[in-house]
Amino acid sequence: MFIKSNLQNEDVEMEMNTSRPLKTQVMAVDRENPDLNKIRIAARVIREGGLVAFPTETVYGLGANTFDVEAVLRIFRAKNRPYDNPLIVHVSEKDAVYDLAREIPDTVEVLTRRFWPGPLTLLLKRAPHVPRPENIDEITVRMPDHKVALALIAESEVPISAPSANISGGVSPTTAQHVYQDLAGKIEVILDGGRCDVGVESTVLDLTGEVPTILRPGGITLEDLKAVLGNVEVHPVAAAEGKTEAEARAPGMKYKHYSPHADVIVVEGEVQRMVNKINQLVDQNIRQGLKVGVMATGETVQSYSHGLIKVVGSRQNLETVARNLFDVLRAFDEQGVDVVIAEGVVTTEIGLAIMNRLRKSAGFNIIRV
Repeated sequence: MFIKSNLQNEDVEMEMNTSRPLKTQVMAVDRENPDLNKIRIAARVIREGGLVAFPTETVYGLGANTFDVEAVLRIFRAKNRPYDNPLIVHVSEKDAVYDLAREIPDTVEVLTRRFWPGPLTLLLKRAPHVPRPENIDEITVRMPDHKVALALIAESEVPISAPSANISGGVSPTTAQHVYQDLAGKIEVILDGGRCDVGVESTVLDLTGEVPTILRPGGITLEDLKAVLGNVEVHPVAAAEGKTEAEARAPGMKYKHYSPHADVIVVEGEVQRMVNKINQLVDQNIRQGLKVGVMATGETVQSYSHGLIKVVGSRQNLETVARNLFDVLRAFDEQGVDVVIAEGVVTTEIGLAIMNRLRKSAGFNIIRV
């Protein structure tokens, strides 16, 4: 099957059920006032069983029609993603969660009123009519806070299942260029809505047990959730203080994630001791003939003089670190770095999500000083 549309000299060609490379069309869209004609082209691709990468406030997602099992399976194949690693279902209206889940606790109304649209994903019991190729009885749902994403979901007239739009296990994409680097030739459309604001994936909150539990930390923090719900727990996998075996009930729990091609070492502790240890590690690795990258913060960058040094953000404003984290990891790969040595940050507020990503990107190669 082929679909061709013409919009301002932009063609979208979709070829289904074939192993031949696809023509991946990149369409720039204004993030505040997306062109409805372009959104409708992408929505038609979704309805016809195609794959569309689109921006959210967290990272870029790779979307398919939730009710089209073959289309959803194409996501797994395009990303080389394990089939038991669940996908988040994205909706454009708060009430849609009641159509997708069952046994819904009263906390859902409280949370969606306070945090949707936004970077909070709710894990609930799946409604029987919702197909899940992962063969699980649960569903993760969120309403993204991005006008392009919301417009695409609304025009598609179906909920959109979407993990991050990158090769599985690799660094998540925060720009359309990142998506193109990873998935060109494997998907039909990339909607380029600019750079993502939050920079790390959504918080996944399990509401199926007695106590709400964070399975993956993200843009809505533990402190945010406690202020609304009171008692909230953090799963050991979410804390990521060490390797923990866990069932893949939510994205980011079981498999390797967020890893660049370079090896990553995370150094944690008091700032000056951390800086001293990083300088020592940089010298050791350079003597071994390796190209070394240092992920520094604005407050410490002057303390390093060797290696390829990049500032990820400010310790005084960890939102900047979250926003730039994946960008910097990808930049190190582009410059052929063999080893990245990264500073740790505090695990309060958004810092918990940052350290979850850093520790996992390092395969838990953590040095505490």
